[in-house]
Amino acid sequence: MGAVVVLLFGSAAGGQTSAKAEFEVASVRLSEKLDQGKVMAMVQAGKMPRFGAHIDGLRAEYMRMTLKALIANAYEVKEFQVTGPDTLKSEPFDIIARMPEGSTKDDAPKMLRTLLEQRFKLEAKKSTEERPVSALVVGKSGPKMKESATKPVPLDSHAELKPGEFKMDGPFGPMIMKPNPDGTSTANMGEKGSYVQKVDMQSRTLRFDATAVNMDGLAEMLTLLTTSIPGGNARPVINKTELKGYYDFTFDLSIAEMMRAQGAGGGGGTEASDPGGGMSMEDSIQRLGLKMEPEKAPVEQVVVAHVEKMPSEN
Repeated sequence: MGAVVVLLFGSAAGGQTSAKAEFEVASVRLSEKLDQGKVMAMVQAGKMPRFGAHIDGLRAEYMRMTLKALIANAYEVKEFQVTGPDTLKSEPFDIIARMPEGSTKDDAPKMLRTLLEQRFKLEAKKSTEERPVSALVVGKSGPKMKESATKPVPLDSHAELKPGEFKMDGPFGPMIMKPNPDGTSTANMGEKGSYVQKVDMQSRTLRFDATAVNMDGLAEMLTLLTTSIPGGNARPVINKTELKGYYDFTFDLSIAEMMRAQGAGGGGGTEASDPGGGMSMEDSIQRLGLKMEPEKAPVEQVVVAHVEKMPSEN
């Protein structure tokens, strides 16, 4: 585990306010290496290592996040919108910070940006560029999803988490995750619906059982899948279905296809000749009566000119 670097920020003497939004105090350290056996034991016990951003009152935590993920959070964009040097592919960091009295959750990204500028020498700017995207549209035969009998409930940011649950605050908004005793995990996206994720090693399929998910929620699920696969097409998925309802459906994805994509990107060694099991993403989408069409659209980008791989010392 890397040495903890303690960062002290605050107002100037005499009560003067700093020109930039800053954390009062923060610590930055390299995340501990995950022991897979320990992780499995935690999951079976209904617990889970903390990942992602968590803002609770004046406490801000950014757990096991790479520089690319931290920059995305600081600029309130998605990771695929951050481009720059190879330094972005860093080891994950843990940042634990306290915000000044009177701060709100909305102030946290600005404070994180200041921390990155001061400690990692971040130089970045926003721009808008035309780039390839995938438009999620309705197929010729119409949607083949079952309309849900229930409506999702917005997440209550003040509600206490149930045993085994943990909250993630990401660029798509808050989510509550929960590992289940049967090996599945549940993701509650609030007003966008929820889904249960299951890995079936026998059929080599990653399955999502969605409940009361709207098309914005499905587009976000697909974006996370396509942009998180090294060597994949990395196209964000934009909802252009014009469907306003909430739907229950099952979405399957071949594990072998994902692993082949990772191998194509240099991150894996699965042989391309292995047919694997499960369905391709395109087949799964078509089974729902939908399809993804390639097009170009203006996408906001955060262009990183420079960032240090490790924070500077005090």
